[in-house]
Amino acid sequence: MTAPLLSIPEAATALQTGGVIAYPTEAVWGLGCDPRDEAAVLRLLAIKQRAVDKGLILIASQYEQLRPFLDITAVPVERLAEVLASWPGPHTWVMPAASAAPRWITGAHAGIAVRISAHPLVIELCNAYGGALVSTSANRAGQPAAMVRETLDSLVLEGVDGLVAGETGGLGAPTAIRDALTGVAIRQ
Repeated sequence: MTAPLLSIPEAATALQTGGVIAYPTEAVWGLGCDPRDEAAVLRLLAIKQRAVDKGLILIASQYEQLRPFLDITAVPVERLAEVLASWPGPHTWVMPAASAAPRWITGAHAGIAVRISAHPLVIELCNAYGGALVSTSANRAGQPAAMVRETLDSLVLEGVDGLVAGETGGLGAPTAIRDALTGVAIRQ
């Protein structure tokens, strides 16, 4: 069985009701769910066969969608200016987590990897859903990330509630991840 294709409104409804979806991002196909829904996040992690302690990326269409998860007071003004100047775009930053940020998102870390996307489909999806989404590659742990829909793992597709048709943004590799406090690259 393969996951059904979902329109943006159908995907938003699935997300709002605890669903897990697959959708194209800047470089690869991603898995997403409501970051505040522990059961949905744990289901997503089970689909990926990924440990919760690794933490997850959150993706948004605007900065306000990320603010509840972050402690921006811990970021020096000049560093925050660099982060904000890089968005929207394919730049993921690890920022200090707010004390209320769910541990199923931060994992064993004090920060959260976040990105404000310029991908039109991601923007539309976050806006329709009404907030930031979990965004992790739509592959099982240790397997290559799918850059086109046709290469999505059938086991991943069996586990999701649907997928949003579209194309990735054409980047040749997943977005780089940098530390917002130091600017140091974590993943290039």
